[in-house]
Amino acid sequence: MASRGKDAANFLTDGKKIVGVALNYMDVVKARNVPVPTEPLVFLKPTSSYIQEGQPIVLPKVFTKVAYEVELGVVIGKSCKNVSKADAMSYVAGYCLALDLTAQCNLVRNKDRFFLSSTYIYKILCTFQGAARAAGHPWTLGKGFDTSTPVSKFIPADLVNDPHSLSLWLTVNGEVKQKGCTADLIFKVPDIISYVSKFMTLEPNDLILTGTPNGSDAFKAGDVIECGMAELAKFKFQVCGE
Repeated sequence: MASRGKDAANFLTDGKKIVGVALNYMDVVKARNVPVPTEPLVFLKPTSSYIQEGQPIVLPKVFTKVAYEVELGVVIGKSCKNVSKADAMSYVAGYCLALDLTAQCNLVRNKDRFFLSSTYIYKILCTFQGAARAAGHPWTLGKGFDTSTPVSKFIPADLVNDPHSLSLWLTVNGEVKQKGCTADLIFKVPDIISYVSKFMTLEPNDLILTGTPNGSDAFKAGDVIECGMAELAKFKFQVCGE
């Protein structure tokens, strides 16, 4: 049975980091005709990027293109380091519905001036540690801006029979833009926890963003974004400019 952190419901205020995984849905790989990753493509976001329903998504004026990504969030319940895949689920306290907003216009290499789009995303994902840093454009700025991680309330692990069979959907102004299922994850929750814990300690109330299904695209001020995850969570956010 999954262990629950004592204060896991307060992961927004008590968590120390957000760990994201990119290019982790098979439908995205197929749609973009790129190789299947051989290991999770991991990035970090600051907890200052959290917001919940009732607060607006604020698009920074320094960005010209920000995209939505609906995701399953996994809340860690106890400290874990170098855990096996077999034991990984015992460190999960629960889940949440999440958005991972990405300023695509920021993830650009100055040298050849190509943007992170659906065509070139894999190229940057595979080379971001060297190329992005060398170009002076770390992932942090494009992923970690204020309000870039809207999340639902905490969902205890015992309310989720199988985290790998959850439907996800997202609409913009009532029009369906993303529709997928966590069964399509390339790296499952135990894979991600085990992999990340080889490099850094995952602590109670840390959040893992597991990736987004196909359909991620740009949105703008004035839009209304609504998301849902199975029958477990649903939220709506107004979008405004800075």
